[in-house]
Amino acid sequence: MLRQKIRFYLDDLATPIGKVINIAIALLVLASATSFVAQTYEISEVVRHRLNLMDNIILDLFVFEYFLRLWCAEERLKYLFSLYAIIDLVAILPFFLGTIDIAFLRLLRWFRILRLIRLVESRSLFAHKTEDIAILFRILFTLFAIVFVFSGLVYQIEHPNNPKFHNFLDAFYFSIFTMTTVGYSDVMPKSDAGKLTTVLMVLTGIALIPVQLSELFKRLIQTANQSDRSDSDRTKLLEVVCSSCGLSLHESDAKYCKACGTKLADQY
Repeated sequence: MLRQKIRFYLDDLATPIGKVINIAIALLVLASATSFVAQTYEISEVVRHRLNLMDNIILDLFVFEYFLRLWCAEERLKYLFSLYAIIDLVAILPFFLGTIDIAFLRLLRWFRILRLIRLVESRSLFAHKTEDIAILFRILFTLFAIVFVFSGLVYQIEHPNNPKFHNFLDAFYFSIFTMTTVGYSDVMPKSDAGKLTTVLMVLTGIALIPVQLSELFKRLIQTANQSDRSDSDRTKLLEVVCSSCGLSLHESDAKYCKACGTKLADQY
């Protein structure tokens, strides 16, 4: 019973408790992402230490959440290989790999923003919105996630040896103009790893964004067709009262009452 309640609230956005839990998780994800970005700039050691402390606390909370979700899962093996669980695991790997090369861990932390996918894909979030808005929101999040993650990766790879990538904004600038194929070329990766990451960023955008856009266009066309059919249906019936039986609605081209057969031609 307790496991069912916890599992319900961890994925629920309809009840007050579920909203508080999931919004709190989303805020922690955004706080950690903001911390990563802030640490790419020149800040005092005191502030940097506090940001690292905050990030460690958030990481501990995410580890606790991961094992809590695993404990509550009905089919644990299936959950372990689900998309959400894999993203959660990548986000908390630094907790288990604390003795591994720190550069590798810094690469992993940029993927933490992907934990918001669970919130974006939640049906409860769009319970009072149209499917078109839900698809548009997912497209915007996909764009944001691709640019954010790959900007962080490119920055982490290039920053030590490439002065063009001085902070996150430089990497963000590079990612935006690369994704839009403008390519000003004033900020470019020098290392092979940076170039490979850039190729992966472009391929990821090509693979994910057109699929979601086509889904949105399909929905818009369906909505337009449904609207046209509704307007057509409304014009088919006219308020013409039959003098014999009193039936008031008839098709616009009807000459006789569909209930009693009385001629209607003289009543138009």
